[in-house]
Amino acid sequence: IAVLFAASLHFIMGPGGMASFGHAAYFGAGAYAAALLVKHFAAPMELGLLAAPFAAGLVGLVFGWFCVRLSGVYAAMLTLAFAQIAWSTAFQWVEVTGGDNGILGVWPSAWAVPKLAYAYLSLALCLGGALLLRRAIFAPLGYAMRAQRDSPLRAEAIGIDAFRVRWLAFAIAAGFAGLAGAVFAFGKGSVFPTAMAIPRSVDALLMVLLGGVQTVMGPVIGALAYTGLHEQLLRVTELWRAALGAIIIGLVLFFPRGLAGMGPRA
Repeated sequence: IAVLFAASLHFIMGPGGMASFGHAAYFGAGAYAAALLVKHFAAPMELGLLAAPFAAGLVGLVFGWFCVRLSGVYAAMLTLAFAQIAWSTAFQWVEVTGGDNGILGVWPSAWAVPKLAYAYLSLALCLGGALLLRRAIFAPLGYAMRAQRDSPLRAEAIGIDAFRVRWLAFAIAAGFAGLAGAVFAFGKGSVFPTAMAIPRSVDALLMVLLGGVQTVMGPVIGALAYTGLHEQLLRVTELWRAALGAIIIGLVLFFPRGLAGMGPRA
């Protein structure tokens, strides 16, 4: 799940050249979309997993229409503002989202209830999503994204609509983040507003930056390293946050281009 979440953020940060401080909004949108379908409409898990990326992609289309018009820190702060709006909606719209109590009883279909079965399903969906994003990076869309990232004026001069390319990339990234959120929701059996809170966005940023923004394998290696460190430190010390921060600082100093800095560039 972390790999797909990080890969979706890397899709707009690496090839797209867009910073996002609020990527958890789309992770949470997918999680809530799946949970609401299952809880309020008695939809099966399969429909929830199918609808989640479309719901998150739609949110990405709306937010992205504003965000991709800006660049640099201004765009990043706008993504953060929209993420806060999404979080506030989930937290305060108690009649629909359950507010701070969340939505409980979001269980997978009977065939996926065994932990091993759901683990294989999660692996297939998340690995498949990450591979699709990688393929998109080396497809015409990916080359257009890199062209507008490196020189918007030159991209426009050769017929590339930079705004539409950035907008489409933003929506695609949101959709895959939503899929990761839906897989997370069914795995946990519940959804809370923390699914789209700022710490979730920070986790995604750390995974991408730790692995390397400019490399294709960066989000994969970064996600594996970050989640692995998190789980191990959580078991051995109560000061795991401080230890995790210190280790990340050390890794950044030793690997300024990321852990996958020598891999193929995105």
